[in-house]
Amino acid sequence: MDIFKKLKPYYWPFKSFFFWSLFSLLFVTGITVIYPVVLQITIDDVVAEERYHLIPYICIAFIVLMIFKGFATYYHQYLGEYFGIKSVYVLRDELYKKLQRLPFKYYDNAKTGDIMSRLTADVEGFRFFLAMGFSELVRIVLLIVISLSVMFYYSVPLALVTMAAMPFLAFVVYQFDRRVHPAFRKIRKSFGKLNTRVQENISGMNTVKSLSREDFEVGRFLDRSEHYRTNYITTSNIWARYFPLMEFIGNVCVIALLAFGGYLVVNDSLRLGELVAFFSLVWYILGPLMNLGFVINLFSQSKASGERLLEILEADEDIKEKENAVIQDRLKGHVTFDRVTLTYTKDDDSALKDINFDAPPGTTIGLIGATGSGKTSITQLITRFYEPELGNVLIDGRPAADYGLKSLRKNIGFVLQESFLFSTTIKENIAYGNPDATIEDVTAAAKRAQAHDFIMQMPEGYDTLLGERGMGLSGGQKQRIAIARAILIDPAILVLDDATSAVDMETEFQIQKALKEVMKGRTTFIIAHRISSLKHADEILVLEDGHIVERGLHDNLLVNGGPYQRIYDIQYQDKEKILNSTNIS
Repeated sequence: MDIFKKLKPYYWPFKSFFFWSLFSLLFVTGITVIYPVVLQITIDDVVAEERYHLIPYICIAFIVLMIFKGFATYYHQYLGEYFGIKSVYVLRDELYKKLQRLPFKYYDNAKTGDIMSRLTADVEGFRFFLAMGFSELVRIVLLIVISLSVMFYYSVPLALVTMAAMPFLAFVVYQFDRRVHPAFRKIRKSFGKLNTRVQENISGMNTVKSLSREDFEVGRFLDRSEHYRTNYITTSNIWARYFPLMEFIGNVCVIALLAFGGYLVVNDSLRLGELVAFFSLVWYILGPLMNLGFVINLFSQSKASGERLLEILEADEDIKEKENAVIQDRLKGHVTFDRVTLTYTKDDDSALKDINFDAPPGTTIGLIGATGSGKTSITQLITRFYEPELGNVLIDGRPAADYGLKSLRKNIGFVLQESFLFSTTIKENIAYGNPDATIEDVTAAAKRAQAHDFIMQMPEGYDTLLGERGMGLSGGQKQRIAIARAILIDPAILVLDDATSAVDMETEFQIQKALKEVMKGRTTFIIAHRISSLKHADEILVLEDGHIVERGLHDNLLVNGGPYQRIYDIQYQDKEKILNSTNIS
């Protein structure tokens, strides 16, 4: 029950609905157990005594009982479902909020399909047990206790004979629970992996089709589907083995009841109506006990689901805000790295090693180096997407950790290498970071990002709905909308992570021209592979394996004979050779 104790804050506030549901269930169960008593009275006191004039009264009483039971059943089921729905509404909201708070480190290893499975199938599995499982367990206990009480009232010896099989049935149910819970946990895990495979395939459909890998992807999906199928068959096999055994024990109990009960009736130790009532009551015990397997099934599924939900809820939030965090609407944008070292995981090499530089307000810093050299890691430390292992990242002379997260990040505009656009209008995409912006503000930002002209050529202009991930736009168009989005928040610090990598040379020139105006008064970090994108920077940092191996102005670095010059030669000498060969021909 540890899982339910940990998840208690999400369902306990709505306990009143649960208890009113149980109160209604008490009426339903009590009326249910009255049926065999009515049958016993009809046989022993009406038919045997030939008091047939009582039959109409019994019928009327029976109808009244059924009406009461109908109302009680309605309230029991409605309030139980309401309890479950209200609980998982809060739980699902908290899970989503938690996902927003979790750091980048969590998403480095998380699978989108698996997270989606937890927020849908696992939440629903937990809701189903809250709405039905708890109350069904109470119903079983009530039926058994009330039925046994009536049976002991009729005949203590026959009740003891009936109960002889119960310990065996309880043992089988216990063994069933021990085996079925791990099986359901495997099902949940394999379902999450199956979801991940589908999500990745659909997201990467362009790559799949362009490389003719449809058959390969079908094979990978079938592997996951086979794993899911195997786990489900294993669980079904557990059910198939234990339920016939439960039924056999129940039937042995019924045979003992008929044999010994018949003997008591023949010897006038028990009335015939009481034996008939006994037969009905024993199924009110055996049926719920065998139905306990269904409850255990629900309980096992909800435990497996609860464990997976707690993995999200209890995940470490490495990036936390201080209690007295500094809230500042506008930063100056002075960025300093003081002997900063960053390691993503303990066993890996450091991504950044002893990084030192100072970027006063309005400075443009260029970052260049091979893939994996640490360029993006520097900018992710500025926004506190990750925390440095050693050293300090200072913003306006304060450690970045002193600022409130929202306050800090609202002062930093990002244009990432892969521009993500939402499935909404162009206007809402540009205004995503500043939802209060007017259409005039949006248009001005789009013009500065060289995006206005192509937007106006679209069917609905700024109200044009985009497909998933900006489907329907070219890479350059998506990049320019992302630049407009960054411009609109008016950041003190601007990060351009290969922001012009997806555009042609002419468009790059236009964007660079527009960005020169935008970059005035802002501290700008330009991450680029093309020297043309950062040669006008106030300082260029050349990185290799997490170290700054060179720094300086473009012209100075070209005469040092170091890594920067080698990059320049590779990019420009090849172009010159091509131009020369073209001129000769």
